[in-house]
Amino acid sequence: MAVVEPCSLVPNQHDKKQTQQDNSNKNVIDYSQRAQWLRAAVMGANDGLVSIASLMMGVGAVRRDVKPMLLAGFAGSVAGASSMAIGEFVSVYTQYEVEVAQRKRDMNEKDVEFGGLENKRALPNPLQAAFASAFSFVVGAIFPLLAAAFVIDYKIRLIVVVFVASLALVVFGWVGALLGKTPKIRSCARVLVGGWMAMLLTFGLTKLLGSSGLEL
Repeated sequence: MAVVEPCSLVPNQHDKKQTQQDNSNKNVIDYSQRAQWLRAAVMGANDGLVSIASLMMGVGAVRRDVKPMLLAGFAGSVAGASSMAIGEFVSVYTQYEVEVAQRKRDMNEKDVEFGGLENKRALPNPLQAAFASAFSFVVGAIFPLLAAAFVIDYKIRLIVVVFVASLALVVFGWVGALLGKTPKIRSCARVLVGGWMAMLLTFGLTKLLGSSGLEL
């Protein structure tokens, strides 16, 4: 009569490795998923900072008093945040509809509701992206506004705005690279040089326009 060996209750080496691998996969951060809101937040903060700083530098090129700079910066902040939110919502919602339609085709189920789709990768969230863009735009715009609000002297005010904007650009570039696991120096240099170019171009062209005899 054949002898039946008892089943071992101790997991073998292969099962242990499989379990460890599964646990490890659960702890891995999917940076492609993070890129959705990270892109919107970083882009909004950089746009807010560069746009408002450049706008204020442009006004400062032809007006020495601080009030026009602050009014222009505040109006630009509201307009920019609204524009960023609407644009991001429309863009991401379009992406949402495209992905939903593609998943329906892949699943071959035309009557599947949007909310009932279960996939490994989450669908893009238009409202989250819109809020992230608008909020981060305002956060970026605050720096040049505060920098100009407490400086009376005209030349010092311009220098302070450029300095604060440059420092904030470096911080934004570093944070974006840290969260996205990308090269930090390259990211900081990219946003810093881009911000300098925008401020210089706006200041120079507005100064040229003002010196041409246009009454402001």
